[in-house]
Amino acid sequence: MPSGVSSTTAPHVVVAGAGPVGCVAAAVLAGADVRVTLIEASPSPPRELRASTFHPATLEMLRPYGVVDEMIARGLVARHFAYRDRHVGVVARFDLDELRDITNYPFRLQCEQFKLCEILLEKFVSNPLIDVRFSSAIEAVEQRSEGAAAVLTNGETIEADAVIGADGASSAVRKSLGCTFDGMTYADRYLVVSTPYELSDHMPDLSYVNYVSDPDEWMVLLRTVDLWRALFPVSDDETDGQALSDESAERRLQGVVAKPTAYEVAHRAIYRVHQRVADRFRVGRAVLVGDAAHVNNPLGGMGMNGGVHDAVLLAGGLAGLLHGTVTDQQFDGYAALRRQLALDFVQRHTHENAVTLATPDASIRAEALEQMIERAANVDTAYDYLLQASMIKAVWAMETELRAIDAYPFG
Repeated sequence: MPSGVSSTTAPHVVVAGAGPVGCVAAAVLAGADVRVTLIEASPSPPRELRASTFHPATLEMLRPYGVVDEMIARGLVARHFAYRDRHVGVVARFDLDELRDITNYPFRLQCEQFKLCEILLEKFVSNPLIDVRFSSAIEAVEQRSEGAAAVLTNGETIEADAVIGADGASSAVRKSLGCTFDGMTYADRYLVVSTPYELSDHMPDLSYVNYVSDPDEWMVLLRTVDLWRALFPVSDDETDGQALSDESAERRLQGVVAKPTAYEVAHRAIYRVHQRVADRFRVGRAVLVGDAAHVNNPLGGMGMNGGVHDAVLLAGGLAGLLHGTVTDQQFDGYAALRRQLALDFVQRHTHENAVTLATPDASIRAEALEQMIERAANVDTAYDYLLQASMIKAVWAMETELRAIDAYPFG
């Protein structure tokens, strides 16, 4: 990429959304000498307790931006992840340290996504190529003969060379481009309850990441630096208000570890879960990344990670397009590849986890869990599964394209 481009002559891209994906896209663009206007609807950086797992492949892709060491310092290194039976205990455990010869980060990093945003936004303050605007939102994108314009909800129009939509599952950018968002919505809603109570003192061999099967109420238990996060299904016979009540949180947590006093609950949230992918990730000089482009169930922690992978390839490819080092046809290929990988890797893996834990058919669930046990027991199949679950395979599938923009993180 060209170097030394001034902030007045550099190509200009508007990025909608200052979540982790939008912030990474801004960092990638600025690192490639592209001027960025980063638009965020919230009045301040969002601090939602949403995604909290960074996979090895994602950490490798973030390394050039000088954020990983601080993320590790602010997070929790999780070497193992486990599948458990609620009554039996551990039935399959996978050790990411088996990947130590491939990656510098043979672990999952449990670090809330807002911490990555905070680290990057702090860096942006001193970067003359990045202008961050809070309390602003894009209403529509208009194509230009040599670029695109972002029309804000306040009526302002920002002319640019391109627009990146990282504005979430309800993306105004995606809607204004006329992209469909086909897929499915799971019958169950998911309830997340976070507590500082140390569950590992009472559950033998508890890993920092646990997928727990049960015929009545499956769950996921994740450790962050300060809290245990427990995810439960919510059926149709329970309202949102009932599921979010103190009684609901207490009943569910007591079912994890019974104790004589009430649980302290630090956070709770309920949401519907979808598997959807936009029909296109690129329309002219507008690009979709992250939840604006694809959403999936959180079992496996691949949604936000996949969005970061979108940002690295598509923002990097867009920078190349604007500088003339990537052709229009090549960039079309990048967008098509990211869409296919969202289908082939992220959607398939997360849905497989949903089947293993949550399908209502007990025989299918039992068969899926048995397959997971067999997979973990065999060295070769366990290693192959680690490559998939770590998202290293997904990055390998982009090697040619990432090398073309000097962003391939392995070798």
